[in-house]
Amino acid sequence: MRRTIFSMLSISASALAFAASAQAQTVATPPATDQVEGAAPGDAVPDDDPGNTIVVTGTRAANRTVADSPVPIDVISSEALSSSGLGETNKILNNLVPSFNFPQPSITDGTDVIRPASLRGLAPDQTLVLVNGKRRHVTALLNINGSVGRGSAAVDLNTIPALAIERIEVLRDGASSQYGSDAIAGVINVQLKRANHGGRAQVSYGKYITTLSGVPNVTGLALTGGQPVFDPADGRILSANRDGERKANDGDMWTLGFNVGLPIGAEGYFNVTAEYRDRDNTNRAGYDLRPNYNRPTAAFDAREIGFNRLNFQYGDPKTEDYNVFVNTGVPIGTFELYAFGSYSKRDGLSAANWRQSASANNRDWSVITPATTPTTANFVPLRTDGFLPFIHSDLTDYSAALGIRGDVGGFAGDLSVVYGHNQFDYRTENSLNTSYGPLSQRNFDSGGLAFGQLTANLDLSREFDFGLAKPLTLAFGAEYRNDSFNIRPGETQSYAIGPYFVAAQTTTAANCATQGGVFNAGTSVCTFPGRGALVGAQGFPGFPASAETDVGRHSYAGYVELDTDLFEGFTVTAAGRYEHFSDFGGTLNGKLAARFEFSPGFAIRGSVSNGFRAPSLHQQYFTTTSTNFISGVPVEISTQPVSSPVARALGSKPLEPEKSVNFSAGAALNPFRGFSLTADYYHIKIKDRIVLTENLGAAGSGTAAVNAAVKAILDANGFQSVGAARFFINGLDTTTQGVDVVATYRMGLESLGNWSLSAAYNRNTNKIDRRITDLGPLAQIPGLILFGRVEGIRFTNGQPRDKVVLSADGTVGWFGITARTTRYGDVVAPGATAPIAEPTSLTAYGPDDVFLEPKWVTDLELRVTLKEHATFAFGANNLFDVYPSARPTGARPAGVGGFYPVDAYYQPYSSFSPFGFNGRFVYGRFTAQF
Repeated sequence: MRRTIFSMLSISASALAFAASAQAQTVATPPATDQVEGAAPGDAVPDDDPGNTIVVTGTRAANRTVADSPVPIDVISSEALSSSGLGETNKILNNLVPSFNFPQPSITDGTDVIRPASLRGLAPDQTLVLVNGKRRHVTALLNINGSVGRGSAAVDLNTIPALAIERIEVLRDGASSQYGSDAIAGVINVQLKRANHGGRAQVSYGKYITTLSGVPNVTGLALTGGQPVFDPADGRILSANRDGERKANDGDMWTLGFNVGLPIGAEGYFNVTAEYRDRDNTNRAGYDLRPNYNRPTAAFDAREIGFNRLNFQYGDPKTEDYNVFVNTGVPIGTFELYAFGSYSKRDGLSAANWRQSASANNRDWSVITPATTPTTANFVPLRTDGFLPFIHSDLTDYSAALGIRGDVGGFAGDLSVVYGHNQFDYRTENSLNTSYGPLSQRNFDSGGLAFGQLTANLDLSREFDFGLAKPLTLAFGAEYRNDSFNIRPGETQSYAIGPYFVAAQTTTAANCATQGGVFNAGTSVCTFPGRGALVGAQGFPGFPASAETDVGRHSYAGYVELDTDLFEGFTVTAAGRYEHFSDFGGTLNGKLAARFEFSPGFAIRGSVSNGFRAPSLHQQYFTTTSTNFISGVPVEISTQPVSSPVARALGSKPLEPEKSVNFSAGAALNPFRGFSLTADYYHIKIKDRIVLTENLGAAGSGTAAVNAAVKAILDANGFQSVGAARFFINGLDTTTQGVDVVATYRMGLESLGNWSLSAAYNRNTNKIDRRITDLGPLAQIPGLILFGRVEGIRFTNGQPRDKVVLSADGTVGWFGITARTTRYGDVVAPGATAPIAEPTSLTAYGPDDVFLEPKWVTDLELRVTLKEHATFAFGANNLFDVYPSARPTGARPAGVGGFYPVDAYYQPYSSFSPFGFNGRFVYGRFTAQF
């Protein structure tokens, strides 16, 4: 595959260079609508004042600009999106938008491949994403592991290549009354390119060249008498020789893409973008110094000395992406028929945790009889050295939109229908189902998820002149949606119990003897100590047959919106929307926003609104089950649908929508041409937030007394085989508040070129106002926690408290530069260990919580443009190779006692880091415009 890429690159580069040269001979300057990145035909004073940009998000008025908007809107140009080597739209936005957060977790199953992002510290599914103003479908993946965004299903912005984007409008205000469900934190509206001529082709290559801060480079084990010895400071690991810090050169990424605009008749357009991206995995693991092999005597296995201690894979997964976007429109009389669509394919390969040779996960139970007690003396591994399971994720995503717009009886009308589909299939590779012993497969089809969404919209608007400062824009419309969600079970061995696990049973001595078990005459229980194998494909057990799901729902909505200037300088927008869902009923939402310019260039603005987020089908119906063992009895550890009998027995209720009240107030200053400054305060109260409960049952996360009480409820309802269950509830009331400050200045300095300077700041706090515990019979259990300390701290402190972005972009002749530095505020990554002094506290910090210090991360890109049609760029993201605070290892402070978790040695950084933990990325890019 790599040889093919190099061949493609050489052919593409030659062709692009020829095209650029030929075009330079016939066209003196590139089209103004799609400038070459970095190109500067002259040093004239820039006339693209950002305040004059007309926006289409947050209003349906036809002439609303950024400067006179009553709500805060960021506009990110295609040039800003292209001045980066990161390649992923989410990563680019994380560098550009201060209230946007995109952590990059690892070893979190499918979340490694589809990583959720958030706005204003809220959940990923509380931001609505539009493409060309139409609702974009979310992914089929539900994030249920320990990452930011747990419990949510979000839009995968990384399926949208930056080359396809004309601009992105980020509305930082609640907008459910205008757009419906999900728009609590705001709206991200991706506008696709519409050019009907010319185009751009691009080839880029980059890789990480980095030194892992705080991670020692291990050169070998420290031996005594030719034998390994335990580290005297930490008896869980072997003593080792170290030399400096570990270095890495990996994560090679090739990106090839083009965007072409073609005419359809005199005024129509057909704009197509295609992109291929191949990214190798990165590995930021530390050395695993735990003994790997079975140790039946005091002596260590001789293989420990030469064993490769970099056995984990901790970092970005290997991915291969194909993305195609089409945007087209053609006039038909007084109407325009338009369509746009996309197709994306992503293959991802991420790692699970390493399975040691001597672990129970790797025992061959077939070599002992059912009555034999397993010991180190009779241990035989299934895989000699252990194994690292991989999760192969196969993502298919497509969408298609068709619409017609034009004048309808004096109204501007827009009728459209959009369908989007996302499918996520899993394969667990290089793994075992230990309960099948030597007969176990190594690779498993573990099932899959699918989500589909059909949306139809009719929008009408018209201006009326009532003698006000500006005409009154009346807009109204209707929407119909139909959602579907499916779970496909995996193949049998991916989840089933094989022959090398046999449960204890009450029976006769004769029957027990026939089965080869151990009979207890006092209890008449037959046990099988030699048949205690673990069940399911390790790394990612498949969806069981019982998880098969095919559900759907529909909704309809109507809205009305008014927008005008009541008098000179005083803008008012009012909107209302009613929406009815087939699964939970209706909701009514409204919004009022105003802006008053009391002096030219100086204005105040504010808004008040209520909003909602409908419970997703994923949250209502997602289910999966794995099998664990308690005292030799198999029990199910499951995520249950809210409507399942198990969840009902524990008091679950049908999910209600999350309900929000948003307030914002701010000021906008445009005192002179080219400069703007905005400052906005926001306050968002959300009731009935949907969260995933803790594990509840005998194998749950509570105290022994709590677990026993929950087990009694399950047993009384006939669910003795359920070891622990969790499900979604309307479990929290919260308050989010903060401030956004954005300043931009564009200037022309004659011979010193054109420059754009910006500074942005966000400060954000999240607070839990109430944990809801009145859940049927569970409400009677003293000390029961439905939403625990770890999840609570993840919610309140798991994202940066503040963020600063400073950037400068300039062109001097044919040379260009982009410099950006971002300060990410402090983050707390909660550990599993309870606080020592207050073990039942839900807010106190525990001894293993990791405090990530604020960090500055700097990016730099240099460009040179030749003949206005060919640009070479070279840059570095994270130029100074900054890493998040490393997790502490070894013994805790004397006043606390004990040891930090041993996995901190080989998973040295927290996945909560807001800028990831890959280090310095260097790249080069060639762009040709024609």
